[in-house]
Amino acid sequence: MKDDDIPVVGLMVDLETALFVFVALTKPATSLDCWCPNCRWNLPDVDAETRDRVRERMMEIVEALEEQMDSVQLVAALPPDAMKHLVATSSGGPHSDAKTWATRRLPWPWAIGCTTLDILVTGLFIARVSQRSNPMFIDSLLAGGLQFMSALFISCVGLGAAVAVGLFVMDISQTRDAVRRNYPVIGRFRYVFSMLGEFFRQYFFAMDREEMPFNRAERDWVDRSARESNNTVAFGSTKNLTATGSVIFVNCAFPTLTEDAVDMVPMEIGPHCRYSYVAPSFFNISGMSYGALSTPAVKALSRGAAQAGCWLNTGEGGLSPHHLEGGCDIVFQIGTAKYGVRNPDGSLSDDRLREVAAHEAVRMFELKLSQGAKPGKGGILPGAKVTAEIAGIRGIREGEDSISPNRHPEIRTVSQLLDMIGRIRDVSGKPTGFKSVVGDVDWLEEMCIEIHGRGIESAPDFITVDGGDGGTGAAPMPLIDNVGLSVKEALPMLSDTLHRYGLRKRIRVIASGKLVTPAEVGWALATGADFVTSARGFMFALGCIQSLKCNKNTCPTGITTHNTRLQKGLDPTEKSVRVASYCRKLIREVQVISHSCGVVRPRLMTRKHVRVVQSDGRSVPMNVLCPMPEVLPEYSDP
Repeated sequence: MKDDDIPVVGLMVDLETALFVFVALTKPATSLDCWCPNCRWNLPDVDAETRDRVRERMMEIVEALEEQMDSVQLVAALPPDAMKHLVATSSGGPHSDAKTWATRRLPWPWAIGCTTLDILVTGLFIARVSQRSNPMFIDSLLAGGLQFMSALFISCVGLGAAVAVGLFVMDISQTRDAVRRNYPVIGRFRYVFSMLGEFFRQYFFAMDREEMPFNRAERDWVDRSARESNNTVAFGSTKNLTATGSVIFVNCAFPTLTEDAVDMVPMEIGPHCRYSYVAPSFFNISGMSYGALSTPAVKALSRGAAQAGCWLNTGEGGLSPHHLEGGCDIVFQIGTAKYGVRNPDGSLSDDRLREVAAHEAVRMFELKLSQGAKPGKGGILPGAKVTAEIAGIRGIREGEDSISPNRHPEIRTVSQLLDMIGRIRDVSGKPTGFKSVVGDVDWLEEMCIEIHGRGIESAPDFITVDGGDGGTGAAPMPLIDNVGLSVKEALPMLSDTLHRYGLRKRIRVIASGKLVTPAEVGWALATGADFVTSARGFMFALGCIQSLKCNKNTCPTGITTHNTRLQKGLDPTEKSVRVASYCRKLIREVQVISHSCGVVRPRLMTRKHVRVVQSDGRSVPMNVLCPMPEVLPEYSDP
């Protein structure tokens, strides 16, 4: 083969050609590796003679290019065998997509590395050509670069000094901040470090079981479950098993065999309604309103709930098209502002209620009395989140803060509460209950007595008990920290009260409030809950990183923001799969706990299957700490 037979390919920064040229001109071996994955990284050997001819031909091309400096291109002289295995863009063969394989097929570190090498080789080649035509080219280039960098450095120093002087004058002139006035400029770092402290604590300093409200171990469990990754752990538990209040399940000497286990049994809610609801799943999505959550987040939850077979609670923000998009079962929550079913004066509209109930997907209605994170305070949606669409759904003004009343104006007594529940149930024909934070049981006992006076059909179809450690998008700190009993205390109180008055079978109990792991859900079912709902657990499944920015419209994961740029990071199609995976994984592991306790399904666990660690490090059976009360004689079945 003559030198003239060696083909010449001219490409403008072609990645594969640059890599091949780089290898051809620098690799001392006698074989040439193909960088194309279709060849499985193996190219037939190229003999040394061919390589030498390629080098000679390359130098001829360089000399020829010196005469045409206005149109320098990266040119590679390749032998036919190499060309056959490298670039055949017009042949339709295995290399027809050769120019794009690096960015599409390689892992991103390889793609970045190859692209960087391509640019480097191109730059070195052009510099080499320029130096041959002008020997002083490199020297002048370096001298100019150093001069530019020196000027840039001096400019930056001068600009920094000017900014420091300006800040100094501002700090000593102001009177609002004593630290900045006494320590100008330097005092500002205190606030910077305070702001960054939460991030440093989360990523560098906090141990796996230390963070609040959810520690890293809990968040990682949810994340691995959502990604369907390996969720096992090695070596031993990192949890302090002797801490006061720790829950320990009592394993059975003869656990339930997998083949003897029973899948979830659907449970009916509202048997006295025109349209009762047979709920298939004991684990469901708690109330998070559209407005507090972004559009893609609601879409992902709706689709994921449909895939997992659980219900989705709308929260108090009304019913949006995004809730209906996925085709899941929906629980419509009526808050104190009655968004979505209100008259202009804020009262409940029967006509709007019928419109919502007409949707087949809407299975139940939940009257929200209070929320765990802020009992006695209405919902708060900052004006920055009140878009035109949200304003239309809620029936409020765009851009203004959406603040709900701290209670339903028309509900002052237990009797009025039952009246409102009966009205919603009669208009909608669907199961109706209420959500509340429990502080004491007096009003619950009064309600039970009122129910027996009216007839058992007048009872709410379900009660959602929310713990004082529940979550929210925005709440005053005194309420979120200090008001309302935790679900671990409130749930047994509610269940025991209903049992004492003979209403436990009539009224379904739903537990909510910081229940995101199998152990917590299993505890709730054993304590007396029929269903468990979670909000923040599913937020973690969506990708929440607990940045605590829910109330600022700057959520970095796009879940609780209406900033379209941030929302782009949340793909509803991909995240819906994570939502469904988390739900299914949690249910499976609760079933594993129940089988270890010797029962065939989770709802058969009782308080005797749970022990609670006391202050002395010893555990006590929960049925001893909170024994199930006897039904009062006047309310017992004949």
